[in-house]
Amino acid sequence: MQPKILKFLLDIQSIIEEIEIIKAKTSNNFNSFQSDIILQRAVERDLEIIGEAIRKIIEIEPAIQITSAKHIIGLRNIISHAYDSVEPEMIWGIIQNNIPILSEEINKIKGN
Repeated sequence: MQPKILKFLLDIQSIIEEIEIIKAKTSNNFNSFQSDIILQRAVERDLEIIGEAIRKIIEIEPAIQITSAKHIIGLRNIISHAYDSVEPEMIWGIIQNNIPILSEEINKIKGN
């Protein structure tokens, strides 16, 4: 595996850990998340970073399989450019449903 790809994978893992800390801060409760704009913005930024890292991974090695790569990159673009359409419910759904799947995939790619 190219060192750059490994770096991006490690970045994604680190961000996923950060998202898990944020979920713990809210006691994994949507209402707590929704009422804290700072945590919402932190997760949005985390998702932007994940999207950019995946974009770069795919650019370097298109054969790497990340199930929702196009959606993840698309979400990054929405957060960056259409920020006014980002709703807390959407972000919460992503961190509850999609982030665990991405975490498993990243571990498999790394060979863990």
